[in-house]
Amino acid sequence: MIYRFLFPSEPSGTKNSLFLLAVRIIFGILLLSHGIQKWSAYSELSSVFPDPLGVGSHISLSLAIFSELICSIGFIFGVLYRLAMIPMIFTMIMAFFVIHAKDPFSVKELAFVYLVVFIIMYITGPGKYALDNIVASKKIKR
Repeated sequence: MIYRFLFPSEPSGTKNSLFLLAVRIIFGILLLSHGIQKWSAYSELSSVFPDPLGVGSHISLSLAIFSELICSIGFIFGVLYRLAMIPMIFTMIMAFFVIHAKDPFSVKELAFVYLVVFIIMYITGPGKYALDNIVASKKIKR
């Protein structure tokens, strides 16, 4: 059951899958750019980065970079798609509800947009143009 969840064998139609691919590429690259910015400024950010989990700024920043950099690559290519999305969704929940909780909506709006898109994409799945789908179809043929 877990295998079918991670590697769906019945992909969506072609038009829907192309749309899902476009959303994965666009939002994946957008989030990837945030991760690259954080990674590039790691030494400056590591001491001042918010620590909503109480694990230290260095670890919180590393987790955010992992979510925004590594997981967004998995999201774009459809590799361990839903697993990769869990840290991405968690990061946006933290950004929207904890880190920017007292900020006006205009400040936390981007985190909200990402959160909504990622939840919708988590539910719909990656479509048939994802590496997970290739893995699933090869496993079925065996």
